[in-house]
Amino acid sequence: MEVRIELTYKTPKGAEISFRSDYMRAAKAVLIAEDFEKTGRTKNILFVDYHDTTWTMKDLKKLLKEVETEPHNVTLYFDGGFDLETKRSGLGCVIYYQQNNKKYRLRKNAEVEQLNTNNEAEYAALHLGLQELEQLGVHHQTITLIGDSQVVLNQLSGDWPCVEEDLNKWADRIETKLDDLGITPEYNVVSRKKNGEADQLASQALKGVEITSTMELDKK
Repeated sequence: MEVRIELTYKTPKGAEISFRSDYMRAAKAVLIAEDFEKTGRTKNILFVDYHDTTWTMKDLKKLLKEVETEPHNVTLYFDGGFDLETKRSGLGCVIYYQQNNKKYRLRKNAEVEQLNTNNEAEYAALHLGLQELEQLGVHHQTITLIGDSQVVLNQLSGDWPCVEEDLNKWADRIETKLDDLGITPEYNVVSRKKNGEADQLASQALKGVEITSTMELDKK
């Protein structure tokens, strides 16, 4: 979760100025704001996220304490594959996250028949991953979304236009889900090789192999 700090600072001679920081991790923002407080010259300290939700120091500290018991530091990998002959699609997603000071990996795939192109399958795979985040209870934080589809990630980030009607519908669906969950996405395009886990899950789905698993990772 990232927030910015907003506060009013008063100089020893009584001049006041409003201050607004860049966005940073919430825990870091609390530390910096506490340092400001030690000067005895600040007031009206607030923390604001990308959705303009605001917290006081007390409320944000409480939220951070609660976050430890919820999934956080989340990274979502996704991949979709489309079989032109059978018109079937395989979707795969892998989610890494932390909860209660432990690290986990969730793997999920699915086979669907309602899609028409590989790009649609890629969008559907990302949507599958977001549905899994919702089931986990992930909300109001920054999430890294990783895939090998330049089309999907560049369209969602606004770098590329989205003119196909079917893809526009998927993009709207993705953005609505992100807004509903209060998730701020960070998009990262990688090579297919670096997206191997999600790619394998999508391929297994096309072969009729269904996978749903969550495992704790070694602390190492």
